[in-house]
Amino acid sequence: MPPIAVIDFETTGVSPGQGARATEVAIVLLEKGQVVDRFQSLMKTGAWIPAFITQLTGITNAMVNAAPDAAGVMADAARFVGDAPMVAHNAAFDSKFWQAELALAGVAAPPPFACTVLLSRRLYPQAPSHKLGTLVDYHGLPRTGQAHRALADAEMAAALLARIQHDLRTQWRVAEPGHALLMALQRCAKPGIGKLLAQHGESAPTALQAVPPA
Repeated sequence: MPPIAVIDFETTGVSPGQGARATEVAIVLLEKGQVVDRFQSLMKTGAWIPAFITQLTGITNAMVNAAPDAAGVMADAARFVGDAPMVAHNAAFDSKFWQAELALAGVAAPPPFACTVLLSRRLYPQAPSHKLGTLVDYHGLPRTGQAHRALADAEMAAALLARIQHDLRTQWRVAEPGHALLMALQRCAKPGIGKLLAQHGESAPTALQAVPPA
C-alpha cells in the first residue's frame, strides 16, 4: 500500500469560515503501520491567538510571530504530502483548515480525507468515547509528546490508524486495508459493515465483532 499522510492542525478557533486561522501543522507519513517521515511547523498568519487557545495548546502569539509565513509553510506541506491520501482524527475539522490555508497559499488541495473518528465509531462501538486521547488509552497505544500540539496529535492519530488497519487485517482478514476501503467504511451504515468487510476479506466474519483492546 502507498503511504498515508496523517495530519493535525492547531488553530485560533473552530472554523476558517468564522475567520479562524492555523497556528501549527504537522503531518506524518504512515507506511505498513510505521511512521516513515514527519513534517511540522508553526505558521505566521497575522491572526491573534486568544488566551484560552494558548492555555490549551501552549502556542503563544510571540511563537507564531517568529514562525515562517503560512503560505510558505503550506506550500512545503503540500509538497511533503504529494499524492499521498490523507487521514485526520475529526477530519471535518482538519480538512477545512487544510483546504482554506492551501487556498490562501494558492495551492490546490489534495484528495479527500478519511477520518479516524468515523472509523473508530464503526469498528469500536464499545469504546468509552471516540476522542483521540481516550482511544489511544483504550487501545494501549503510546502517548507522544504534549496533547494539543500538532505533531503529538498527528503521531497518536497515526498510531490509531495503524491499529485500525491491523484489526482489519486480523479480525476481518482484509489483506490490503488501504485508503479507498477506509473511505468506504466510514460512509457505511453500521448494519452494513459486516457485509462491506466480507467483500474485501477472505472468509471474513459476516457480522460486526467487538474488537477488544490491546
